[in-house]
Amino acid sequence: MLPGTKGSMPTTQPPSYQSAIVFGAGSWGTGLASTLHERGLQVQFWGRDEALMSEIRQTRRNSRYLPSQHLPEGITITSDLASLKPADMLLLVVPSKGIRDTAAAIAATGLQASAKVVVSCAKGIELRSGKRMSEILAESLPGPQHAVLTGPNHAEEVAQRLATAAVVACADEETARAVQSCFTLPWFRSYTSDDVAGVEWAGAMKNPYAIAAGIALGLKLGDNAIAALVTRALAEMVRMIAVMGGRPETCYGLAGVGDLIATCYSEHSRNHRVGKLLGEGMSLADIIASTRMVAEGVPNTASLYEAAQARDVRAPLLAEIYAILHEGKPAREAMRDLLSRDPRSETDQTR
Repeated sequence: MLPGTKGSMPTTQPPSYQSAIVFGAGSWGTGLASTLHERGLQVQFWGRDEALMSEIRQTRRNSRYLPSQHLPEGITITSDLASLKPADMLLLVVPSKGIRDTAAAIAATGLQASAKVVVSCAKGIELRSGKRMSEILAESLPGPQHAVLTGPNHAEEVAQRLATAAVVACADEETARAVQSCFTLPWFRSYTSDDVAGVEWAGAMKNPYAIAAGIALGLKLGDNAIAALVTRALAEMVRMIAVMGGRPETCYGLAGVGDLIATCYSEHSRNHRVGKLLGEGMSLADIIASTRMVAEGVPNTASLYEAAQARDVRAPLLAEIYAILHEGKPAREAMRDLLSRDPRSETDQTR
């Protein structure tokens, strides 16, 4: 039986951890809180917006970000960090730009002292420092093991319990398997990896390329152009990840091409939606003002472009996305410039 609706658990083993705190009340945080509760963990769900968390506590739904997801009564919902009780697993599910401040607030509570693992569920690279999310968390919350949960995972589909696969990356194999056990359900399958750098860079890099795919759709460039764009995006990811200490083969797994495909083509992708509106002629300022959702690709394009420039990594597609988002270059002109570049071999992976 394919995972997705009904059936017995794929494992008779209970999860390795008994409790978890999910920090971040966006759509993905909401989906993960419900998923972990279904797996049998004691779940606390924290968000910084007191009014929103009060509403969720009363209605058991996050009307702002994921109204289709019902949060069972067993999930503790709060905006008060001081009220949180120690837990085995801490999951950071906040926008990448807020990861450092949130980690500092958690550190002040001392919750990390009793935790066994801190899991980063944010996708991004910090501007200026160039650090990955798990690196920031390891600095801010020392002591526990640190892991990453990533992959082609749209919260809207997780809320419907549609078949989902993810990757748990951690330098410690035992910890990776322990986190994996918490994300093993009839409809949720997870794999392990020890390539933490590779999966985090892949997760961050797919966002700008999803904006580019959306732009191509908004400009009505056709399926051929979008397929070519996504393929060349993967080539840029391989070059960058190799330079940043990850393994190129990670790009061909769920954290790489899997997440890239989902984000570049899905109607659920915020980055894809931003790109489509840009291609249709809407200004970036108006797009940002019109939604509460965070499109990680906008700030992360600057971080990634800066990293590529500093290491002399050839990334023409990323450069054009940066020019559109941060230098005001017209989208149609950027796409034309990409097509008019000098011809070269497809297999040329030189930096």
